[in-house]
Amino acid sequence: MPANVAAGSGTLRIATWNINSVRLRLPLLSDLVMQLDPDVLCLQETKCPDEHFPHEGVAALGFTHRLARGMKGYNGVAILSKRPILLRTEDPDWCLKGDCRHLGVAVDAPGGPIELHNFYIPAGGDIPDREKNPKFGHKLDFVAEATAWSAARPAKRSIMVGDLNIAPLEHDVWSHRQLLDVVSHTPIEVDALNGWQKAGGWHDALRHFVPADQKLYTWWSYRAADWRASDRGRRLDHVWVSPDLAGGLARHVVLKDARGWVKASDHVPVMVELAT
Repeated sequence: MPANVAAGSGTLRIATWNINSVRLRLPLLSDLVMQLDPDVLCLQETKCPDEHFPHEGVAALGFTHRLARGMKGYNGVAILSKRPILLRTEDPDWCLKGDCRHLGVAVDAPGGPIELHNFYIPAGGDIPDREKNPKFGHKLDFVAEATAWSAARPAKRSIMVGDLNIAPLEHDVWSHRQLLDVVSHTPIEVDALNGWQKAGGWHDALRHFVPADQKLYTWWSYRAADWRASDRGRRLDHVWVSPDLAGGLARHVVLKDARGWVKASDHVPVMVELAT
């Protein structure tokens, strides 16, 4: 891995955003860069085949290193970086579906390469029953595979980000009681996500800064007439770091105002800055 990191740059700013169509919302990336200035930006739900990814527009924002794994109409992930990145080629094809939900790279950093994983977990449909709803079964199977994978290779000098489509804690949703039987906060999903986190020894970087008894959301439904007034959010977007990086966590940003941008995604960007 090259070591041409800017002199004196001892921190890394990693942002994640479910952009909900990278071509439709490409103009919003400049607003994100202006406000967060990330070194690395991980996107989910790019909805874009690789041959149509807007590399020129992204490069104009300073992301000279780019990797995308996409498909027409749905899913898709991308990693945009101002630092050199190297594609990981040994990661699984989750559930053998080839549905463009994960991208892993090594990121050049002052203290040595950092392993970075960008995930887009299946949403799971509307019915929390794998027998009645194959999409829910796919979601659980995906997380189970990721858990086994993490257990076999505990996280070291690693970061995992993405839209995991699960809000695990009571205060990760606007109403714990009312959402217990709603996909994204059901006990079986929460247990699965917690098992994945434990298997890899991951540290929840957002809850590192925001105590578990405080509300924390990254997603607000398009169905709300006034999303800010109702504030019925969920924390579906996550940043996890390996224990050896947790001590370097310096700050976080949940860019809530992005939900109010013109043609906004229903998710907002999240960023963590850490010493590397």
